[in-house]
Amino acid sequence: MTKELLTPRTGEVAGLLLAAGGGRRLGGRPKALLEHRGRPLVEHAVRVLRAAGCARVHVVLGAAAATVRARASLPGCVLIDNPDWEEGMGSSLRAGLASLRDSGADAALVSLVDQPGIGPAATARVRAAYRSPSTLAAASYDGTRGHPVLFGSAHWAGIGTSAVGDRGARAYLRDHADAISLVECGDVAEAYDIDTARDLSRLEPAPDADGRERPPMAPHGE
Repeated sequence: MTKELLTPRTGEVAGLLLAAGGGRRLGGRPKALLEHRGRPLVEHAVRVLRAAGCARVHVVLGAAAATVRARASLPGCVLIDNPDWEEGMGSSLRAGLASLRDSGADAALVSLVDQPGIGPAATARVRAAYRSPSTLAAASYDGTRGHPVLFGSAHWAGIGTSAVGDRGARAYLRDHADAISLVECGDVAEAYDIDTARDLSRLEPAPDADGRERPPMAPHGE
């Protein structure tokens, strides 16, 4: 391996949080507004990106976007409304990358709002894989590729063309598999999704005033 590949490169890696999902399998509860540690889940996801070193964070909203803006505290974030969010993750990824094109960022570190088991340690590892605008990197969990994913700006146009439906960048990553740097994160994170009512038990309750956690509330409709 050459020194070029071993030496980290400077460049702005912006955080890109996809938070548009409507929670269809959660009875239509927007994922960004699910409560985690007493606050909307979108706040937690933004804090993770910032703690991992992303000074710039763009957040793509969709379902109940106006309510998310009203309830969530997201200071300093660029908020993008995706009117086509019901088409799937691909439309949100396209909207997010488009919002970064003239920002001066050299790469986008893409995370999903419904993965609270992935914290700053794993996110920072993937961010550190940046070398140049041609970098492609992704977290892996016991060898299986997952999120977050880092897209150097040289890939944004190609991803935007191929990102359709719920596949996101899957087709682009498959076609460029040899170029992806996998960053093992299974020792510091769990890559579960909050997709169904059963998954809601993974969300943590808010602490009491004395710092102790309150028992979680039963999900709506149960």
